[in-house]
Amino acid sequence: MRATAPPISLDHLPFYGEDFYFEIPRPFQCLSFHVYAKSVFQREQPVGKVSIRKEDLCKYSGKEHWFALQPVDPNSEVQGKVHLEMKLNELITDNGPVSPRLQVRIIECQGLPLISGQNCDSFATVTLIGPARSDQRKTKVKKKTSDPHFEETFYFEVSRSSSNAKKSHFQVEDEDIEKLEIKVELWNNGNLAQDVFLGETRVSLKILRNDVVHKAWYLLQPRGNGTKPKPDDLGSLRLNVTYTEDNVLPSSCYFPLRNLLLKSPDVQPISASAAHILGDVCRDRSEASLPVVRLLLHHNRLLPFLTTIAALELDNTQEANTIFRGNSLATRCIDDMMKMVGRSYLTVTLKPVLDEICESNKTCEIDPVKLKEGDNVEVNKENLQVYVQKVFSSITQSSASCPPLMCDVFRALRRLASDREVHKRAQGKKRLGKKNFKKRWLRVTNRELSYHKHKGKDALCVIPVKNILGVEKLDENAFNRKNMFQVLLSERPLYVQAGNCVEASEWIEVLSQVSRCNPGRLSNFHPSAYVTGMWLCCKETTENLPGCRPCTTSTLANIQPEIDCDRETERIFSLFSASLPRLQKMEDACASMSVYLGQQKEQEEYSAFIIQDPKETFRTIKEIREVLEELKAQHADTEALTDQPGTIENPIVGKTS
Repeated sequence: MRATAPPISLDHLPFYGEDFYFEIPRPFQCLSFHVYAKSVFQREQPVGKVSIRKEDLCKYSGKEHWFALQPVDPNSEVQGKVHLEMKLNELITDNGPVSPRLQVRIIECQGLPLISGQNCDSFATVTLIGPARSDQRKTKVKKKTSDPHFEETFYFEVSRSSSNAKKSHFQVEDEDIEKLEIKVELWNNGNLAQDVFLGETRVSLKILRNDVVHKAWYLLQPRGNGTKPKPDDLGSLRLNVTYTEDNVLPSSCYFPLRNLLLKSPDVQPISASAAHILGDVCRDRSEASLPVVRLLLHHNRLLPFLTTIAALELDNTQEANTIFRGNSLATRCIDDMMKMVGRSYLTVTLKPVLDEICESNKTCEIDPVKLKEGDNVEVNKENLQVYVQKVFSSITQSSASCPPLMCDVFRALRRLASDREVHKRAQGKKRLGKKNFKKRWLRVTNRELSYHKHKGKDALCVIPVKNILGVEKLDENAFNRKNMFQVLLSERPLYVQAGNCVEASEWIEVLSQVSRCNPGRLSNFHPSAYVTGMWLCCKETTENLPGCRPCTTSTLANIQPEIDCDRETERIFSLFSASLPRLQKMEDACASMSVYLGQQKEQEEYSAFIIQDPKETFRTIKEIREVLEELKAQHADTEALTDQPGTIENPIVGKTS
């Protein structure tokens, strides 16, 4: 993954001040920052880089540090790991004496880099290196894969000193073994072009003793060129890196905690749910809200959760002007939802008009203090008004592209807020007219669908959007008319003929979007009309018979980001574990409220918690503790295995040249 800061011209001491946030893949090895300079021909020329290995990130996390820039060398840009098996065998020759033989098996590699955006055609070379020898073997090329499986074994004869020639069991002396090592190099096959170096690792033979098989994963290392630049040759880069790492267990380990969180929207009251308790016990609600939002979003449980916590927020708000302005769990969750779901919508809506504004380069300054000589305030004011109107129009005309989840959440918030008003607006219901066809002006908003005799005239009929049970195409043979669709209602459908097929599709899309979450939506419909006493599609004679064809299902895939649920659940586990003291205080508060019927002795200490039902909250906290203990034990078992060097989770950092 790559992020780019904007260029800064003609400055040897540039200040960027840019923040980047990454969800880093689990098997990454190195975090690199490259500095480029644009040449006269606007080509990017590398100046230098800063590379921080994964194991060193914790040393620099959370604080600023100056890093010396290093040269950008293709041989140092490596990633991936290799799985090796090595063994020294005793081989009895025809002449009698025992001759040692080295067996090297290269099993597989994982995480090799892409070459020109494509999976590499990789092969490996295995070389036995000694003071006076360099024996090399080569594997077959594995096409188009970053995780090649080689499964090839190579044998090397290993000489030993004559003083040990008569020993029955091969034991290599320390002074001999230290002079031999195995070098494994990974390459991308260039065919007619030059092969590209992908990485290497070196293993000393002194680890092979007593005829024991050595099998381990090794990280690939860059190939050194023997030259190290002076610290000030290329300059320095000041960075502030914050790194958080979670040790993610297999998915099955998280079932209890995940299920406890997913049932949060159904818990009554919502303050007794696991997700709300997490927001109460975490000192920083922003840390708690994001993983909860991501987890619930992935499982389509976010909307009911946001609705219930928003209702709680409204109940606890006395002043209308302060609704959703505090640092509450509801505010944080809605904010995180908009950042995740609305980012692409924001780009689609505002980027074109903002690009137009930037390219036009018209002055909009109206502050008298900041006006430059020759500026005309009235002209600048006119420019500003034009730009503001363009931005405003882009926003008001973007309802069709607004992500469905955001529409659903804001519709629910509006309904909750309106329920707090003293009066309610009565909605009149009108029967639809006869099934005749007349030219009408059709208008739809988020609240209602109406049709008018002419544009700007009073509505002849108003249909609340909440009454729409579906929107489907209508067969042409129903009325011998093309480009027709039907709005399904409880009484009878409304049949509409659009000007062309494109308009018909657009109307179906818009009406389906604004009504997609209506309760009681139909699962089946009739694709044709009820004419002369029967349905033309299925020939049934009963008019109110359920439909004969399944309704078109709406998909919300356009707002579903990639979410690693195991990682989010592990993050929630870490937050609960770090907040155990506050969780204990909340548990004590529940016990105190139950015993003293709401009169808490430590009222100030417990006031930070929202506890509507002490018994239900106490029960949930007990469940949380149980799943935390279980996960803690599973972490201990896993760490005992993964801490062993050479596993796929903890590969060995081999020697470099």
